[in-house]
Amino acid sequence: MRRTELAKLIDHTLLKPEATASDVGGLCDEARRFGFAAVCVNPCFVPLCRRLLEGSGVRVCTVIGFPLGANAAETKAFEARQAIRDGADELDTVISIGALKGGRFDLVLEDIAAVVREARADSGRPIAVKAIIEASRLTDGEKVRACNLAVEAGADFVKTSTGFGGGGATVGDVRLMRAAVGDSAGVKASGGIRTGEDALAMLAAGATRLGISRSGSLAILESCPE
Repeated sequence: MRRTELAKLIDHTLLKPEATASDVGGLCDEARRFGFAAVCVNPCFVPLCRRLLEGSGVRVCTVIGFPLGANAAETKAFEARQAIRDGADELDTVISIGALKGGRFDLVLEDIAAVVREARADSGRPIAVKAIIEASRLTDGEKVRACNLAVEAGADFVKTSTGFGGGGATVGDVRLMRAAVGDSAGVKASGGIRTGEDALAMLAAGATRLGISRSGSLAILESCPE
């Protein structure tokens, strides 16, 4: 796959707590230069990214309920509403993992739906919602259930991992998640994707978006033909 084609599938990501405005400015410069699908940043940096990326075609993605997913649904809805006002185009929301593992599927459904409702409100632009299931903490049955609930709630993507939960994307998880959602949603593989071979393996397994750290994105693109 050529560099320009792969870049369009990558969320160029910087979620480290120590990231500065200068770091995020560099992230946006790189996203413009290489044509990444989106930058993915913490919510406080959404206004800066919106300003720096205006007119570039690069989307601004932020995280909701990050990284644990243990906030109330109402809190996640407020976070989503504020992020959209600040200029976010995509919302990666961490599901209520404890509710899922405890069998409270009604709570998981409402948790995701609360963010989806904010995304579907009249903001004047399409807002994508990605439900992060933190696959490394789930059984295969729980992964399938989480994906089904995300689709039922109206999420546009299911996403493997936060990258902060002790495990990243695996080919097996991506394949399982793709089978679970079919054509109803995209699959974002995120966490631990460090080489071009990793990226292509995730895409072959059914991923339609890749979440890759800032340094990893650049290294992977440098390994691709122009």
